Amino acid sequence: MAVPSAESPSSAGEIPWCFSQVKGTIEEEVTEADIISTVEFNHDGEFLATGDKGGRVVIFQRDGTKMRQSRRRTSSPPVFRCDYNVYSTFQSHEPEFDYLKSLEIEEKINQIAWVKPSGSSLFLLTTNDKTVKLWKISERCRHYSDLNTITDDGMLREKEALAELRIPRKCEEDISVEALPRRIFSNAHAYHINSISVNSDDATYLSADDLRINVWHLEITDQSFNIVDIKPANMEELTEVITAAQFHPISCHLLIYSSSKGTIRLCDMREKALCDEHAKLFEQPEDPSTRSFFSEIIASISDVKFSHSGRYILSRDYLTVKVWDMNMESRPVEVYPVHDYLRSRLCSLYENDSIFDRFECSWNGDDTKVITGTYNNFFRISDRQLGEDWCYEASRDMSTLGQILRHKRVVSTNRKKKDEVSVESLDYSRKILHAAWHPRDNILAIAATNNLYLFHEQQP
Repeated sequence: MAVPSAESPSSAGEIPWCFSQVKGTIEEEVTEADIISTVEFNHDGEFLATGDKGGRVVIFQRDGTKMRQSRRRTSSPPVFRCDYNVYSTFQSHEPEFDYLKSLEIEEKINQIAWVKPSGSSLFLLTTNDKTVKLWKISERCRHYSDLNTITDDGMLREKEALAELRIPRKCEEDISVEALPRRIFSNAHAYHINSISVNSDDATYLSADDLRINVWHLEITDQSFNIVDIKPANMEELTEVITAAQFHPISCHLLIYSSSKGTIRLCDMREKALCDEHAKLFEQPEDPSTRSFFSEIIASISDVKFSHSGRYILSRDYLTVKVWDMNMESRPVEVYPVHDYLRSRLCSLYENDSIFDRFECSWNGDDTKVITGTYNNFFRISDRQLGEDWCYEASRDMSTLGQILRHKRVVSTNRKKKDEVSVESLDYSRKILHAAWHPRDNILAIAATNNLYLFHEQQP
């Protein structure tokens, strides 16, 4: 089992990362509604969607030139960067109130899942705590030119006056992007939805809350099938909740879900209609000598993802990222410490509620690297082939396009060197909870509070 050092030195196999863009304001006072709550690339990486706590969705489109060249004034070689520009912005969810339960339902976007398009339009699912919506994003031309059947006054010409017919042309400057809700899936969850995942059959998807997982057909809004239900008859006997769920990327009958007890269960829908009995259970035995009051809290898995090949499972708990082999349930094959220097500070993290932060994780396109976030706007990239990892910062001080990121190191002493940060000075309000890796290229999208940072690999 590979357990790389938390602060590995740089390696010859490392990809130098460069700053490309930052989206969002840089004001010190950030409103709660502007905080980004999810980030997701579409299947080919040409579009990037973000959702925020205000219920808004912003879709970015990759620049047509993809990699634009910009030269510095120095004699250094040209720097290549990748641009994403705003394509569409729309309000996905509004705040609601459940009068039967006297419960406020936030508009916060918990997750976004792209649906593979069947034509020129884009489709994606968005969810808040209770309702999933299917959106269609399409371009519409509002004006056509070269119409010889109509006069300048808008009157139809006489047929005798027409010598020929011409095909109208779209006015490119008059094309607008419209987002329309095509389906609304509601009234199926009693608890907060934490995950949505589109199946590989491109016809169904799952939605998971704390105690149940439902499967929906994308064309049917008034019916769903409950396939996992861990709610006990007596709620006082409740020992764990579902924290994340995902369909297998290739086999449409397989899915996984993680729990607050640090377990991952693989379900096979071919065995039973109700998947309460799992096909496999991935769990690492706990060392009794290290057990403490915080053991169960830090063991809770906040995110779980299949690799693109479907062979491995990536999970994130509070202190580590783990890689599991589908063929080995007893222990992970790789463990990557994220911020092991916080292990001695769990008491203070519990008091300020930081220990309950839900960090996400992501694979790169060929499943050789993984990324996750931590505090102080740091994020960590782990290389599975080299067994090494590197820590970087998404900083507001970045202003130079193509600026190469420097390694960051957290030390326990106040006598620190350049690019070192004392563990005492870590800012727990600045944290990278959401990060996404482009499915094909080495491009990173990092959400830091209300800012979206884009980084790309340095070109030779």
